[in-house]
Amino acid sequence: MPYFTKLLLLIFCLVLLVESRKHRRRRWTSHLDVQRASHIFKKSRDLTKAWKGKTDQLLRVDEHDFTMRPAFGGPAIPVGVDVQVESLDSISEVDMDFTMTLYLRHYWKDERLSFPSTNNKSMTFDGRLVKKIWVPDVFFVHSKRSFIHDTTTDNIMLRVFPDGHVLYSMRVTVTAMCNMDFSHFPLDSQTCSLELESYAYTDEDLMLYWKNGNESLKTDEKISLSQFLIQKFHTTSRLAFYSSTGWYNRLYINFTLRRHIFFFLLQTYFPATLMVMLSWVSFWIDRRAVPARVSLGITTVLTMSTIITGVNASMPRVSYIKAVDIYLWVSFVFVFLSVLEYAAVNYLTTVQERKERKLRERFSCSCGIPHSKTMMLDGNYSESDANSLAGYTRNQMVPEEEKPEKMVVHLAMSNESNSSRKRGLKGHVGLRIIQNTHAIDKYSRLIFPGTYIFFNLIYWSVFS
Repeated sequence: MPYFTKLLLLIFCLVLLVESRKHRRRRWTSHLDVQRASHIFKKSRDLTKAWKGKTDQLLRVDEHDFTMRPAFGGPAIPVGVDVQVESLDSISEVDMDFTMTLYLRHYWKDERLSFPSTNNKSMTFDGRLVKKIWVPDVFFVHSKRSFIHDTTTDNIMLRVFPDGHVLYSMRVTVTAMCNMDFSHFPLDSQTCSLELESYAYTDEDLMLYWKNGNESLKTDEKISLSQFLIQKFHTTSRLAFYSSTGWYNRLYINFTLRRHIFFFLLQTYFPATLMVMLSWVSFWIDRRAVPARVSLGITTVLTMSTIITGVNASMPRVSYIKAVDIYLWVSFVFVFLSVLEYAAVNYLTTVQERKERKLRERFSCSCGIPHSKTMMLDGNYSESDANSLAGYTRNQMVPEEEKPEKMVVHLAMSNESNSSRKRGLKGHVGLRIIQNTHAIDKYSRLIFPGTYIFFNLIYWSVFS
């Protein structure tokens, strides 16, 4: 019996020892959990980021009417704006607009959103809270299309500070109108503006201003365009008046673009210049080679027409003359004049040949003198008498029935003298026509290139 009692006491002691160890382990684990929770609590002091439902209670959104602006009935609320341009996507000459992606940020103070904080840290929210509070109703004047990016969620950020200051940022892509002047195209510079304005609140309720002046506009250094060189960005502001609603603060983002000329040199100016130079080749081709000179002239004219049509197809139909129009149409006139030059050469050549043919038909030798008649001259008349008759005309001669031999002598000498005189006249006229015909091509070889070079000097000095 005593042995059994001792065994029971030993088992009881072992059970007590095991339970004591389990209890100690549970207490140690609980202590570690408390320390860990305390560490997490100290690390995240802002309760709004830890528990659901505390944000609305902390900001007291439901206790205020956010349909009205802050300090309603008082002075105008100042709203600072700054912009960071992410990209300038495209410039369209046909539609006269541009597309820009930017980060638009607003700064204002709304005491209704103030909250107590021991460390003066801000709270950051996404677009869901924006729908519950008042935000500035800024819109883009003269915009055609615009949207807030929503991939993967709405690109909207709201940051609230304990004293009620608010930062509202969004990522926007906007396509806006840009009034362009193409009178110097493609040697032009364009200035476009993106305008921001409050839609509902006049300057008596809301005062828009650039938060840091020109420093409020930041641009990405990697921004580049294929056809334009971005020269500068700058900001301005002014008041805009609407007759029905009043005065509004308007902010401007201005940027100046200068067009790259090298593309148009390769695609427009060089081909037009080469066509003009090609039309001058006809001045060195024989004027009798009608197919060669005509086909060359027509080819250059049609090519110039194609170049002009291609350039105008990619441009808006403006009512004034562009710089490229002046160059192309003057080049077209030079090509067309080279065709007219050969028309003049061919016409004068035809006139020359017609006159030569008439002279041959009119003064052909058809009245030869018989040998017997010539011998009679030696018997009856002296050489001085024959020479003295050479200058007389037919109506100065005596009648044929009175002095038949003398008449024969006169006709023979007169025909011979007139024939030699006509041959000399014909040679002189033909030589003069030939010289005039060759002079057209000769002078054209100098006048056309010289005039075109002079035009280019004036053109590039005026428009470049």
